[in-house]
Amino acid sequence: MYYNEIGRSHVEVSEKIIDEKRRENRRYLLSLDSDALLLSYRGEAALDGGPFLDTGKIHGGWEFPTSQLRGHFLGHWLSAAAMYSAALGDLEMKARADVIVEELARCQKANGGEWAASIPEKYLAHIAGGKKVWAPHYTIHKTFMGLVDMYRYAGNSLALEIALSWSKWFLRWTAQFSREEMDDILDVETGGMLEIWALLYGITERKDFLVLMERYRRGRLFEPLLRGEDVLTNMHANTTIPEVLGAAAAWEATGEETWLRIAEAYWKCAVTLRGQFATGGQTLGEIWTPKMDLAARLGDKNQEHCTVYNMMRLADFLLRATGKKEYADYWEQNLYNGIFAQGYWRGHFTHGFSSPWPDTGLLTYFLPLGPGSQKAWSSAGTPPSKQDFFCCHGTLVQANASLDRGIYYRSAGGPGIAVAQFFDSAMDCDIAGVPVRIRQHIDTLAGKDFFSDSVTGIQRVNEIPAAWPRNPGMQRTVLSVSTENQAAFELRVRIPWWVKGEPVLYVNGEKTAARNRDGWISLERTWTSDAVTLEFGRGITAWPLPGGKDMNAFLYGPVTLAGLCDKEIRLEGDPAGPEDFITACNEREWSVWTDNFKTTGQAQNIRFIPLYRIGYEPYTVYFPVKKKE
Repeated sequence: MYYNEIGRSHVEVSEKIIDEKRRENRRYLLSLDSDALLLSYRGEAALDGGPFLDTGKIHGGWEFPTSQLRGHFLGHWLSAAAMYSAALGDLEMKARADVIVEELARCQKANGGEWAASIPEKYLAHIAGGKKVWAPHYTIHKTFMGLVDMYRYAGNSLALEIALSWSKWFLRWTAQFSREEMDDILDVETGGMLEIWALLYGITERKDFLVLMERYRRGRLFEPLLRGEDVLTNMHANTTIPEVLGAAAAWEATGEETWLRIAEAYWKCAVTLRGQFATGGQTLGEIWTPKMDLAARLGDKNQEHCTVYNMMRLADFLLRATGKKEYADYWEQNLYNGIFAQGYWRGHFTHGFSSPWPDTGLLTYFLPLGPGSQKAWSSAGTPPSKQDFFCCHGTLVQANASLDRGIYYRSAGGPGIAVAQFFDSAMDCDIAGVPVRIRQHIDTLAGKDFFSDSVTGIQRVNEIPAAWPRNPGMQRTVLSVSTENQAAFELRVRIPWWVKGEPVLYVNGEKTAARNRDGWISLERTWTSDAVTLEFGRGITAWPLPGGKDMNAFLYGPVTLAGLCDKEIRLEGDPAGPEDFITACNEREWSVWTDNFKTTGQAQNIRFIPLYRIGYEPYTVYFPVKKKE
C-alpha cells in the first residue's frame, strides 16, 4: 500500500458546495420513514410491520413490495448513516441507524438465526436453477454492506454479529456447487459480494471468508482481464465494477498480488484504453462505450450515477495502492462533473427572477451529453410512493455522505501526508507520535478575508480587489501546518492535470523551487508552524471527443462547461488556444468569481456555465470546432 486512508473523524470539510450537498443529503435521509425502509424485511420474517403503512407511506419504484429488488435501499441508507456518524459525530443519524439494526436482528432471529435479507432465500435457488430473478445477490449485498459499514464506521457490534451469522448461510449454500455451477451463478449480477467476504476476512481473519472469497471469485471476468482481453465493450458497466472493487478489497485483506493486478487490468480496459468524456465517464445506457470511439455514444443516457460513484471508489483504491496521481485527477473530474452535477441541484433565484421549471432536483440517474440535452430529475416525492428508488438513489446518498474522502492521505512508506484535492478543509493525525494539523484554505482572490464558504456580509477595505480587477485565472491554495512539537515528514500536493504553466510555490512567504515528484509537489522538512502557498494557473482547456472529428468540449480547470443552447453549433477557433474565442463574462457577483463564459467572434455566440450548475434548462457539451481559414 502506497497511501493509507485518514479516518473520517480526523477530516473536517467546510467547502460551501460540499456542505450544501451533505446537508441536503442528510435532510433527505431523515425524511424517509424507518418503518417503510424495514417493510420488506419484516414481511420476509413474517413479523408485525409495526404501525400500519398506508399506500402514501410505502416506498415506490424499486422499493415497492412487489419489486424483486425491494429492500436494497436500506443498505445504502445504513452506509450513509454510518458515514455521517463517523465524519460528523451525528448522534441523530446514529440513533436511527442503531434502531434499524436492532430490527434487522429481530428479523434475522425470526428467520431462524441466519437469513437477514428483504427477499426470500428461494431467489438464489431460482438463479442456481437457471430461472430469471432480478439480481438477488445485488440486493443482498446492499444490506450486507450497510451492516459492515455500521460496524466499521459507527462501532455497532450488533451489525457485525448479524453479518457473521448471515454469512454462515452462504458458506453452506455455496458448498453444494461445482466451480462451473458457481460460475454460472456469478454470471447473474453479484454486486459486491466478494467485497463483503474480503472485508469480513479483514475484520475477523476467519478462514471461512477465504473460502467464500474463492467461491465468489469471478474467473470468467478476471482471467480474460489478466490476459489483456476486452471483456467490457458494450457490456453493462456497473455489474462488474463492484466485482472488481471486491478484488481490490481482497488485495487489501490478503496482500495477494493477483487481486491487485485484476483491479489494474480492469482500469486499463475501462479507462486508459477506452478514453473519457469531458465529464470523466465512459458509458451510455449503462454500458461501456467502444474503445476510443465515444463519438457515436452521445445521448440522453450518458454517465450513470452508480458508475461514477463506484469508479471513483476504484480510483481511490488504486491511488492508495500505487500512489499514481492520475487516479486523483480522475476522482476530481468525476466529483465535479458527476456527483456534483447529478445530485441535489438547487436553483438560486434573486431580485424577482423565477424559472418555469422546479427550483430543486434530487437525482439525475443519467447525465445526458448529446446536443440540446436536458437533465431528467427524479423528485424527492411527496409522498415517498411517488419516488422511483432507482439504484442511483442508493449511490446518491452514499456519495454525498462520503464527501470528506479523497482529500488527504498518509504515506505508508514513511512519515508523510498527501493532499490530493483542493477544498476548504482540515485534517489531524499523529506522525511519529507528534500531533499534526493541516488546514487548507482556498484563497479565491476575491478580496475578502474569510473562507470561501462564508457569507459576503463583511468585507474590509483591502488591496486585493484592485490588484485583480478581472478573474485571476488562478487557484491559490494555502496550507497551514501546525505541530505540537517539531515533526519531520514529507508533504505532497497533487499537481492537477489542468494546470496552465508551472506551479508557483511559497513556503512561509518565500518563493521556493517546486520539486515535482511523479506529478506531486514534494516538500521534505521539519515542520512546526508553517504556511505553504501554491498557485496553479487555471484556464479553459479543450477536451477532444474520442472518435469524433473536430468535436470538443471545454473545461475550466476540472469543471466541464455547458453551452446554454438547445442544439449543436459550429464554433470557429483553435482548440489548442480556446481562450482566443471563449472569454469570461458576468464573471463576478458580489464577492464571488462566477466561472461564467461566452464565445466571441462566432456567427452565433453562446454562454457557458459549469455543468454542475445546470438544472432543467437545455444545454450542449460538445461542439464541432473548426480553425479559421
